[in-house]
Amino acid sequence: MQTNIVKETNPIGSSLKFTKKIILLYYKMRRERDPLVIGRVIGDVIDSFTKSINLTVSYTDREVSNGCMLKPSQVLNQPRVDIGGDDLRAFHTLVMVDPDAPSPSDPNLKEYLHWLVTDIPATTGARFGQEVVCYESPRPSTGIHRMVFVLFRQMGRQTVYAPGWRQNFNTKDFAELYNLGSPVAVVYFNCQRESAFGGRRR
Repeated sequence: MQTNIVKETNPIGSSLKFTKKIILLYYKMRRERDPLVIGRVIGDVIDSFTKSINLTVSYTDREVSNGCMLKPSQVLNQPRVDIGGDDLRAFHTLVMVDPDAPSPSDPNLKEYLHWLVTDIPATTGARFGQEVVCYESPRPSTGIHRMVFVLFRQMGRQTVYAPGWRQNFNTKDFAELYNLGSPVAVVYFNCQRESAFGGRRR
């Protein structure tokens, strides 16, 4: 005599598996829409990270948002940089690099270090830190260049020092050298040469 074996399904287990799939799909879609992924900042400059602090970068009245376009004439002077947090005893390092120097098609100087500020207390801004590599305004000659601001939390005060040169800087190696871990915030803008910038006025 043949008996039919009926397998009992666990509705709770099935529901949890379905929920897990939905969550994974949500994060995958979110990652694919992340401007840092689309702009290849994640990969070319940094690895994936979780933002844990607010970072605001402004040139005059223009706040930098990921992927926005700024002209060289708009970024001549160092920007105002404000960081969030709630503990003045927490110090941060700000790095500004160009991973497309001297040209996006042949970036043999990447990353080019435009600015480095250390010992920035949380809740303040770059003006309260130590500028160890002075600001050099972007002057791209060919193509569209990404200008990337990366903020790290330091292990302590006066634990990060200036490199010996600007060209061929490597943000990932720099972070590893000074035990900075993953970034806590990142923002970038695009910049390209202005046809009349630096030339004669007509």
